[in-house]
Amino acid sequence: MTATTDERLPTARHAGAPARVVGNVLVLAVCVAVVTGVLGRGLDSAPRAVFAAIAIATLAQLVCGMIPDRLQRRPGGATEHQVVVALVPVYNEDPAALRRCLRSFFEQTRRPDVVAVVDDGSTAADYADVRAWFGATAAAAGVVGLWTRTENRGKRHAQVRGLEMAGEADIVITVDSDSILDRRAVRNGLVPFADPKVQSVAALILTTNYRGSLLARWMDVSCLGLQLFERSAFSRFRAVMVNSGGCALYRAAVVRDNVDAYLGETILGRPVQFSDDSMLTLFALRRGRAVQREDCFAFTLMPTGFDHHVRQQLRWMRGSFIRSIWRMRYLPLDRAAYWLHLVKWVLYALVTATLVALVVDGTLFDWRTIASGLAAAIALYVSAVLRYALVVRSDQSAAQRVLTLATAPVAAVWGLTVLRVLRWYAIATFVRTGWGTRDEIEVRDTTVLR
Repeated sequence: MTATTDERLPTARHAGAPARVVGNVLVLAVCVAVVTGVLGRGLDSAPRAVFAAIAIATLAQLVCGMIPDRLQRRPGGATEHQVVVALVPVYNEDPAALRRCLRSFFEQTRRPDVVAVVDDGSTAADYADVRAWFGATAAAAGVVGLWTRTENRGKRHAQVRGLEMAGEADIVITVDSDSILDRRAVRNGLVPFADPKVQSVAALILTTNYRGSLLARWMDVSCLGLQLFERSAFSRFRAVMVNSGGCALYRAAVVRDNVDAYLGETILGRPVQFSDDSMLTLFALRRGRAVQREDCFAFTLMPTGFDHHVRQQLRWMRGSFIRSIWRMRYLPLDRAAYWLHLVKWVLYALVTATLVALVVDGTLFDWRTIASGLAAAIALYVSAVLRYALVVRSDQSAAQRVLTLATAPVAAVWGLTVLRVLRWYAIATFVRTGWGTRDEIEVRDTTVLR
């Protein structure tokens, strides 16, 4: 049974200005305290020097991410008359989740002109009811609703097919088929395009099913916290590296002018099926600016089980490594994006080399080294994601927000241990370019009233 028509879709907003000021001051105070503590222990060894560099880089990113951005305040009238096309590729998605995704477009304060749905040969779901509802609702809302089914060729082909179906387009919105857009997402996401140099806009992605498991909670903290940390800082340099697949906006030319490269990407002769979001962001960076709009929110389903989580992370990590190769090769040297990317890899290499050195000389196995290093790293991670608390959601009470934020230390430990080893494995096996998930419906939308 589908959702009742009076069910409200989730919305999000940032806390009021006074709360944000107080919150940002507290976050900076925590980070400064951690950095001061690290520096206070001295730089008499290579590991301490490396960790000090990481701590200082963290503080710098926090400061950059909190600097007021004129693109967040610019009125959006200049983009009102542009043709906006939403691309919705579908493959073995929960029908209830897909319906909520499509419904969120019709409830926008600025609706897209066209919503193009491409069923990429799904085998585990029947969308007949959703398709019938979609056609009728789109017509009633004054939106051109397009729906087709193709043979299974992957998400990229489905997106390009949707754009071909739509015809005319100035701006395209890419979403996952389980994404739910906040009702102001399209209007707010269009605002930065008033700057002709802006080629793409990243949304902030929140987890719809954060209460599904402890894993989903800490991934919600990790994903949103890092978007408000690193991506916010990079956005101030107009150099966002990766737009989330959950929701992003691009000038249509970013896709159209790069169709052959987008569909034909290979690594060592093997076709690359994943990392479509980072590929489109790279195209955008080569054309101009890529930014994040911090009041453009979208909700998406995240894995609640560890098997699905690990496969998702491996796909993301392999894609990240492949995309790093392309960034080093194709990003212009006179843009901030190239140098920010290079600094990230230098710091990562230093951390990895330090860990290897500590293992070789046996220092890492001393309990005092483990305890002090882990405590400092957790404190630094928590300070980086604390701005999570400043996002207010209609589907999350204040108590639930605090409870979810309390899982940040668990996310830190998971990232420092399991995910770090997983990244090394992903780098070593980056030529495994298959999608790796979704032979069946893996996450169902249990938030829908039934």
